Amino acid sequence: MRNGFTFFVGLFLALGLAWAGIVLGSHLQLGHLAPYFDESEGKAFPERMPGIAARGQLVYQDLGCASCHTQQVRRPDFGSDKARGWGDRQSVARDYVSQVQVQLGESRIGPDLANFGARPQAVDADRLTQYLYDQHGGMPAYRFLFETRKVTGERSAKALRAAAPAGWEIVPTPRAEALVAYLQSLTNVYEYPEARPVVPAATKEGEHK
Repeated sequence: MRNGFTFFVGLFLALGLAWAGIVLGSHLQLGHLAPYFDESEGKAFPERMPGIAARGQLVYQDLGCASCHTQQVRRPDFGSDKARGWGDRQSVARDYVSQVQVQLGESRIGPDLANFGARPQAVDADRLTQYLYDQHGGMPAYRFLFETRKVTGERSAKALRAAAPAGWEIVPTPRAEALVAYLQSLTNVYEYPEARPVVPAATKEGEHK
């Protein structure tokens, strides 16, 4: 191949420019972002996750939850996320600045979870723990996150109401408790300056996105 060297040099240059445009360009655009300090509230947003929630994010990542759930509420003219109750505003880059491993997700087999901690079903930890134990539609039961053990003395306050053999109880493991804490920590209710409402594009009558 007479021009092989020139071809490969051009190929590497093209790949290098593409990498620089995507990686370095994104860093230049978003690398300066920091939590937004609200003087009226005297604290910065987003707030850092408590330790148990940070451990729960590792459980979420380990279980591959991002394969079926996203954590990014789309802007109004990109879909109907707000109408579905997934969030009152679009997600912005600042929502993720305090996260070490951002779980944006791959698909929406299940609902978006960006604002899950602000939804009614996420307020009650016992109810959410029970939800993880049971199977719901396409979501499998995560019973390996629970332990069935013999009751000795008084029943544990953490024991599920799920049916268990007589004299036994089902309790969440530390991994299950951490995952629940992580899901409860997922909120994007704070209104950042860059999260101003976007007026959705006009759609034809009866048309749904």
